[in-house]
Amino acid sequence: MPARILSGTEIGQQIQAELRQEIETLKQAGVTPGLAAVLVGDNPASHIYVRNKIRACEALGLYSERLTPPASITTGELIAEIEALNRRPEIDAILVQLPLPKQVDAQRVLLAVDPAKDVDGFHPINVGALVANRPALRPCTPAGVMELLRRSGIPLEGQRAVIIGRSDIVGKPLALLLMHAHATVTVCHSRTRDLPGVARTADILVAAMGRAAFVTPEFVRPGATVIDVGINRLEDPAAAERLFARHPERLEEFRRKGSALVGDVHPDVADVAGALTPAPGGVGPLTIAMLMANTVQAARARRGQAVAARARVEAVR
Repeated sequence: MPARILSGTEIGQQIQAELRQEIETLKQAGVTPGLAAVLVGDNPASHIYVRNKIRACEALGLYSERLTPPASITTGELIAEIEALNRRPEIDAILVQLPLPKQVDAQRVLLAVDPAKDVDGFHPINVGALVANRPALRPCTPAGVMELLRRSGIPLEGQRAVIIGRSDIVGKPLALLLMHAHATVTVCHSRTRDLPGVARTADILVAAMGRAAFVTPEFVRPGATVIDVGINRLEDPAAAERLFARHPERLEEFRRKGSALVGDVHPDVADVAGALTPAPGGVGPLTIAMLMANTVQAARARRGQAVAARARVEAVR
């Protein structure tokens, strides 16, 4: 029986519909949440990501700005721009699109972001809050995975979760979120012994290592939920022939376009898993939805007193 498909597109639309109502309430109180995206240089993929994020802001009625410093910018110059955004009251959330040019110290730049405006949840103060399970802005992709699991009715308490990938952006924060939800979590990486065997212990298997179709059916316990975080561009015809051998519709699409987006999970896993996210159309839309949710959360936290005061005035009227 084919795996149940967990559509991130549909769940992302649910989240954005809920956000529209919240944003309208904020606007009635005189607050329009604002996001500033800092995009340095000419990385084509980064331009696409930021454009999609700005479009999402526009669709929801959020205020947004895109800052595009030159690729030659120094660390000090970029930090000065970040500090200027920190001081602007109408900017609630700051996004620094990675990667940054080689001459820029990315760690210093991310540390310069006001933790209250750190929409990606990367600042050490927000990371510490995540470890302690205290309220704070959470990294968008892990938060999106948790929403996907929750809204899809996938049980977490007492379940065995295996994450392949230990990045600061996905693997580590997702492990903490799953532990806070009372799952038993194992984090795997390139030096894990018998990786397929460890993966097969999972009720929930998360692939987040950035290697196209790395997770094959031998990694998956029959009936497990598989979350594919990866997005990789495939352009090799021979690799496409092998990967899509049992998926003629995807092979035909590859031949027509000359490339395809594939996840970290092999398409044949659909024959083994109980539930599976597609790639694309799985975790990606939720990352953007949670970026919007974090922007709204940051606005509420920063300007909550003003919102509450205006609400009391309206209630008296």
